Amino acid sequence: MQKFIYIIFLFLTVLAQSQNEEKVFQDGEELKYRVHYGFVNAGYATLAVSEKEESYHFVGKGWTVGVTNIFFKVRDQYESYVNKKTLAPDHFVRRVKEGGYKLSRDIYFDYEQDSARVEDHKYNTTKKYPIADVQDILSAFYKMRSAKIDTMKVGESIKLQIFIDGEMFAFKLKLLGNEVVSSKYGKIPCYKFRPYVQKGRIFKENESLTIWISADKNKIPIRMKASLAVGSAKMDLTSYKGLTHSFPEK
Repeated sequence: MQKFIYIIFLFLTVLAQSQNEEKVFQDGEELKYRVHYGFVNAGYATLAVSEKEESYHFVGKGWTVGVTNIFFKVRDQYESYVNKKTLAPDHFVRRVKEGGYKLSRDIYFDYEQDSARVEDHKYNTTKKYPIADVQDILSAFYKMRSAKIDTMKVGESIKLQIFIDGEMFAFKLKLLGNEVVSSKYGKIPCYKFRPYVQKGRIFKENESLTIWISADKNKIPIRMKASLAVGSAKMDLTSYKGLTHSFPEK
């Protein structure tokens, strides 16, 4: 469980592909997901949006509950401040509490210098890294939702560079097709994607992730599945509010 909350936000980023096309999210939007291993309710994750004059503030939170909370308590929070026009991140916040492990880092992006400044508050260090056309793991999710993924053809792949903690992560994403997903909100038409990630660090094999995105103007994740190094996990949309466009009710 200690890595899965992190995977939630990492998993949501791999679909970003182009500049802002249309507004599909707004101030006050909030999505909530239930994370479960088999029949065990392991935790929850939320994604929320607030809007300023020139920027968006995205906040992602993940936490364990029940038995999982007793054995390995997780309280993670990610924040991204992005430019409203380009959806490029200006400031990324990462606060992690997983059992006895804690992490507190801020990343500041400087596009004039093509650099990112990483401040580690735990060790009181500051380092700069070269960057070019990157997203943080939270801002990319919202950029994806503003892209025209409906124009992709089955079998096509897109690529994205993610910057986090001084490292660049290359992702390749393949559109598998369309599929109707049964959810608490009824049967939802979705795009089915398969991201390809590095084997061994977290995931069991190269094709161990699957994500279903609603095939409507909201483009929200309805379901995600991941085969982890130990077991497998699933995440389902459990509640929402403040969507820009209408969405099926129960």
